[in-house]
Amino acid sequence: MRAALDTNVLAYAEGLNGSAMRAATLNFVSRLPQDAVLLPVQALAELFHLLVRKAKRPPARARAAVFDWLDSFSVIETSVGVLLGAADLSADHRFKIWDALILSAAAEAGCRLLISEDLQDGFTWHGVTVTNPFATRRHPLLEGLLNAAEES
Repeated sequence: MRAALDTNVLAYAEGLNGSAMRAATLNFVSRLPQDAVLLPVQALAELFHLLVRKAKRPPARARAAVFDWLDSFSVIETSVGVLLGAADLSADHRFKIWDALILSAAAEAGCRLLISEDLQDGFTWHGVTVTNPFATRRHPLLEGLLNAAEES
């Protein structure tokens, strides 16, 4: 099973929501099977923006963080199909286009999960279910992914 990470997960891992959330996020991400996790290009672009604007990191340090993520996980490119799917999501479900690009990219890459704290937990589109990794009760697909990683 494949899963995509949303920007907020990457941002928390980079410390943008405090050290406790950073530690919890890094622990969570380390439990994911590396070969099953994909990063939408849009999420990496948003991460760069957050690191420079919100965290006030120099652009070179923000770029280094993006490269670290690229070294860890495969990437989902933003294609015309991803853009058209995002436009549908935005028009039909009132998603912001930036969030819609991430969900659409996950769908095009065959992901079953989009791991995000920001989007509607449990929302499913084109076979991709949004799941909050910090929820008290995790989605069964996410639990299955974590359990599979621990068993291997």
